[in-house]
Amino acid sequence: MTVLPIRITGDPVLHAPAAPVTRFDDELRTLVADMFETMDAAPGVGLAGPQVGVPLRVFVYGYEHDPEGPKRGVAINPTLWITPTPTGEPDDEADSEGCLSVPGERFPLHRAVRARLEAQDLDGEPYSLEARGWFARILQHENDHLDGVLYVDRLDFLHARRAKKAINGNKWGRPGNAWTPGVDDLEA
Repeated sequence: MTVLPIRITGDPVLHAPAAPVTRFDDELRTLVADMFETMDAAPGVGLAGPQVGVPLRVFVYGYEHDPEGPKRGVAINPTLWITPTPTGEPDDEADSEGCLSVPGERFPLHRAVRARLEAQDLDGEPYSLEARGWFARILQHENDHLDGVLYVDRLDFLHARRAKKAINGNKWGRPGNAWTPGVDDLEA
């Protein structure tokens, strides 16, 4: 397995919809194994294909702190159904979210409290699962990546300004920026 470079905001692959996976083969299995290795090395709780420069509708997740038990898996060609997103100001701590493609930054964002994921596994077999709380947040975040949306694109005005300032200050927001967990001195 290989730790892959993670693309940083501004890279075109992060800002365009990903294509459906059509081949369930050894190449896909290797990609998914490398994505798990990269996510764990970062460390992160999810990683989407576009984040490693692969414009396919695939993401991995690994969330150890779910009250219902650890969650770890792959979602290929997912569809996500969510409950309505809460309104009002997001809480700076409870709703704080980060992203491996905006490393080192965190901003509050409301997400739906519940989600239903329908996807395919590595063999192309369909499955579904229900998620609540932070696990639901993770699924929404990763699914957004497959649509070319980063969490900073969803921030309210004040936090969006802060995010833009951080992105500009780090000289991101343009193609070609990436970091490799275990090699570069960055963390999400």
